[in-house]
Amino acid sequence: MRVLLTGGNGLVGRALRRVLAEGAADWRLDAPGRGELDLLDQRAVAAHFAAHAYDLVIHAAATVGGIRANIAHPTAFLAENALMNTLVIEGARKAGVPRFLFLGSSCMYPKDLGRPLAEADMLTAPLEPTNEGYALSKILGVRHCEAIAREHGLAYRSIVPCNLYGPDDHFDAARGHLVAAALLKMHQARETGAETVTIWGDGLARREFLYVDDLARFIAAWGGRLAELPPMLNVGVGDDHAVNDYYAVAAEVVGWSGRFVHDLDAPVGMMRKLMDVSQVQALGWRAMTPLAQGMRAAYRGFVAQLSRQTSEDAPR
Repeated sequence: MRVLLTGGNGLVGRALRRVLAEGAADWRLDAPGRGELDLLDQRAVAAHFAAHAYDLVIHAAATVGGIRANIAHPTAFLAENALMNTLVIEGARKAGVPRFLFLGSSCMYPKDLGRPLAEADMLTAPLEPTNEGYALSKILGVRHCEAIAREHGLAYRSIVPCNLYGPDDHFDAARGHLVAAALLKMHQARETGAETVTIWGDGLARREFLYVDDLARFIAAWGGRLAELPPMLNVGVGDDHAVNDYYAVAAEVVGWSGRFVHDLDAPVGMMRKLMDVSQVQALGWRAMTPLAQGMRAAYRGFVAQLSRQTSEDAPR
């Protein structure tokens, strides 16, 4: 099966390539980088689809970041993602690609419903303001795929992962999500001998994080069978932890033994974003990687990134 993967150098893209290298699926994967294919250029996207025949498109590319980045750059998170998603989805449809897998986000769901977020909850109440732009772009992509499936009978489906983490994450303060940011802070604190690390808010907000290779294995297993999936499907762990818990695991993984302080004036986003994963579990799928094991793998990836950066920056 000939497959186009957008975002092949991102967190999900690299995980999928790892899983496919293990022989998880018999795919001929095409994963052009940003320098080869600008997904914000309508002519470039149309020309690419005209030059290649694909059986499946996996759209994992996005402008992404944590709460700090979403607050600082709402225009980019809305406009760039909405444009990119529309060009890729329409490009695939016009080229007659029979299968399309769109990656949504748990931020598409309303804020603080007080219960696990089910697929039917989308657009039933207001969004979390801190990432509203990104959420709206993802909602548009999901609805676009649903419309194509209804009108044209193509297997265009969306999956909604919970928060993801892994060895190719953005380990920086500006773009990093919770797990990556916590590992970065712990590493810096250990290296500098800092006795305290600051957590935004009181640390009681709860988040659900899935090790990215688990998601990649789901995609590899179901990418060729999208017609058997519902229009939108949550893919998550089905369990969550407090922000304080993630920091505690990060400290153990990195080997830092200081204490945490809380910035109660900092934004924290939704208090809880646990997803209802009953539909995906009914398909026989479960997340397999325990949190501590996954965070150790993510930290190894961070250390490897630092090593590469040091090698690249060394005088020659």
